[in-house]
Amino acid sequence: MNFFKTKPRTPPDLVRGLRDAINRLESGAPGGETRRKYLQQIKGILYGDGEPAPELLAQLAQETYTTDLLLLLVQSISRFEFEARKDVVQIFNNLLRRQIGSRWPTVEYLSGKPDVIFAALAGYENEEVALNTGMILKEMLRHEQLAKILLHSEQFYKFPHYIETTSFGISCDAFANLKETLTRHKPMVAEYLDKNYDRFFSSFTTLILSNNYVTKRQSLKLLGEILLDRANFNVMTRYIANEANLKMMMNLLRDKSKNIQFEAFHVFKVFVANPKKPPQIEAILRRNKDKLLNFLKTFHNDKEDEQFSDEKQFLIVQIQNL
Repeated sequence: MNFFKTKPRTPPDLVRGLRDAINRLESGAPGGETRRKYLQQIKGILYGDGEPAPELLAQLAQETYTTDLLLLLVQSISRFEFEARKDVVQIFNNLLRRQIGSRWPTVEYLSGKPDVIFAALAGYENEEVALNTGMILKEMLRHEQLAKILLHSEQFYKFPHYIETTSFGISCDAFANLKETLTRHKPMVAEYLDKNYDRFFSSFTTLILSNNYVTKRQSLKLLGEILLDRANFNVMTRYIANEANLKMMMNLLRDKSKNIQFEAFHVFKVFVANPKKPPQIEAILRRNKDKLLNFLKTFHNDKEDEQFSDEKQFLIVQIQNL
């Protein structure tokens, strides 16, 4: 019989041990193996062999909230080894998905800790961890109260910078999370866009006019989705009453890329199909009537898409009747 057998560590022990091991990074101590060991043991409680024990999960979650471990994990992730970063993402997202009845305890906790959301977004500034923190951010954005914190913050307007200045993979990830923020929780986003129309669109237009083909195409496609969503009716009405917006779409119809032209068409059609066109919009369309008719008659005639052909024919009739 071994009287000196070590007592298994409790969840609070593991959380405090991991926190101390992370804090030791400040002093430049290596300790990578110790950190990984704590991460693995915490993962063991969360994922387990079978059904995780509810009381251990509850203790673990409570201790992560009490010690603000989640913020520390996101802020320190760049100093972890490659495999340990993946562990951090799995632990964070598992806790985030934890549900008790209709409650999401980690979501409730994070609602009072906006710095965790902003730290995950700021991960785009570091190429080594951007895709890890991007996965954490994506999981948080599934929850309306967390998406709302980001959308209503100054940090939200950093998205264009991250999309425009990072490498291809990171830029696409940042754009995917921007899209998630703007399309998942529709009534909440519609209210935000209504109240912050000018600021939002002056920022978003920089992406539509980007010199980067992928950014320009993705942004145009997203603009079409936003405008055509029923929840955004008021926003759409304002957007299609603006002369500068119409002129921008008419220019993009002549872009050298056929895919950009096609995405611009889906926004342009909203201006033309509007039965209550403001006088300034009708004046531009009437002034360019012959040019537009000639242009549309040969526009993407090689496209085998019945819906597109019907929409194009509808626009031709609308413009003829101006």
